[in-house]
Amino acid sequence: MPHLDDLRIQIYADGADKAGILELYSRPYIKGLTTNPTLMRKAGVTDYERFARDILQTVTAKPVSLEVLADDFPEMRRQALKIASWGHNVFVKIPITNTRGESSVSLIRELTAEGVPMNLTALLTIDQVREVRAVLDPNVRVVVSIFAGRIADTGIDPMPVMRMARDVLADHPNAELLWASVREVLNIIQAEQCGCDIVTVTHDILAKAAKLLNMDLAALSLDTVKMFANDAASAGYRL
Repeated sequence: MPHLDDLRIQIYADGADKAGILELYSRPYIKGLTTNPTLMRKAGVTDYERFARDILQTVTAKPVSLEVLADDFPEMRRQALKIASWGHNVFVKIPITNTRGESSVSLIRELTAEGVPMNLTALLTIDQVREVRAVLDPNVRVVVSIFAGRIADTGIDPMPVMRMARDVLADHPNAELLWASVREVLNIIQAEQCGCDIVTVTHDILAKAAKLLNMDLAALSLDTVKMFANDAASAGYRL
């Protein structure tokens, strides 16, 4: 079983805990970082721009994806240009639709024409990937984030979807396919097997992967038995 350092796929740390972000940024196997408003809210971030600019003071050598907040496209565009100006390593996250289900493809076409590096987020269907691919500039870097974990949540195997998406993007020299919404360590391996370029992994699953990815199963079995015994003793259970 490989270590995280041995994987070909690029691992991006996904989170909004500043201490965790800075610690993971220093690790060689972390190739980039992402966050989103939901993670920021859970982490207690109250000032989006201040938090992002603070992180970018230190995180300068690896890509960072930061999401627009608006729900109408003219304001999304304004915010995208503003966010892109914060750093040379910033990728602006643009959701594939707004909350009314209206497609962001026209906005994506405008921003790619202006040379804005983007992380296109919340895609779940191959049709969405095809629509996006049709408007991308081959000279502009873009990450196409498919929420494979959410696909799996519906009972559908995401691996065939990711392989099809890889084929759709294959002729774009600057497009990278990202497996998003990892639920377990296995998904990191699955993402690599599908030929994805990037996988985003939350800080808690990264910690689990760092501990367990190369662990012998017999040793893990013993570790599990010891955990049950220690917890029973700590709780003072008696029969």
